[in-house]
Amino acid sequence: MNRQAIDAISRALLYEGYMLYPYRLSAIKNRQRFNFGVLYPSGCVESYGDCELQTECLLQRGPHATLALEVRFLHLIHRSLKKTISSASKGLARNTVATKSDLPGFDPTWQEATEAMERKIAVSPVKLRDLLRKPVHQRFRFPSTTTSEPAADSCADAALVVRNQREIAGTIKVTATCIAAQTYKIRVNIRNALEFHIDGSQSRDQALMHSLVSTHIVLNAGAGAFVSLLDPPLNLQDAVAQCRNIGVFPVLTGKDGERDTMLASPIILYDYPQVAAESPGDLFDGTEIDEILSLRILTMTDEEKREARQTDELTRRMLERTEDLSEQLMKLHGTLRGMRPLKREERAQP
Repeated sequence: MNRQAIDAISRALLYEGYMLYPYRLSAIKNRQRFNFGVLYPSGCVESYGDCELQTECLLQRGPHATLALEVRFLHLIHRSLKKTISSASKGLARNTVATKSDLPGFDPTWQEATEAMERKIAVSPVKLRDLLRKPVHQRFRFPSTTTSEPAADSCADAALVVRNQREIAGTIKVTATCIAAQTYKIRVNIRNALEFHIDGSQSRDQALMHSLVSTHIVLNAGAGAFVSLLDPPLNLQDAVAQCRNIGVFPVLTGKDGERDTMLASPIILYDYPQVAAESPGDLFDGTEIDEILSLRILTMTDEEKREARQTDELTRRMLERTEDLSEQLMKLHGTLRGMRPLKREERAQP
């Protein structure tokens, strides 16, 4: 398994649409974010979307093969501003919700925002023969947390940046079925198990705080080989047609020709997807045209860049990286791939 290449694709999936050009929350396209691979709590399904996804794929080789997997997703964080007001009578401080108008001199581009934390849930390797007898059930939970820090501004002594992360919980179920000699169907179900019900006073943004976002699965086979669902061998085409995938689609990943790793992605990909070697870093758009986006970023005004930097740390680093591009920018201008020399008989054809 080529861990580095797989992690690069996984990261691209995690942050697809996270923040789009012009990378400012005031831009209309960034007002409704996180549209891919979202598993909502069950009480939000009727209003917003699914609480469960499923992937099915085929694995070949004997029962001594092993299967391991990772479920990856984003856990959202709400960032807000509070002012600290000293209470002389008690010698204490109490925190109240603040607006920028409460803090003269505070950066006018600062605003509430949604940030994200990467999560990974690993299912340890299990022998295929054991999985055939007994499915794997695994639960996970991340509790609510609240953190605060002084605002990095001229009013830092009067304001706190507060980050709230809401509880999420889920289940993973893995099963295997023998469908032919040395051929097995693997099924993975991921479910948001949180009992959170939305009412009229709550919004999609609040539901997202309890959701698994950009959810995808990396499956790895030991002493086994996955079957391409896009280009299966003739004798397995009927079996592939019966694989049922909901919310994700599995493709082979890693080095071209390897069959030990499958990526179940919420965005349709070809087998062996890759991030271009010339790409200097994430632009949060999986169909990136790096040169065009980079040039557009460089044309942003100082005020627009200042607002974008206030979005979050990921966006700030992306802007700074793009501003530092020099000779790397020329590498983004165009690259020919997949060319090969013609054989003599091919050159001889009219």
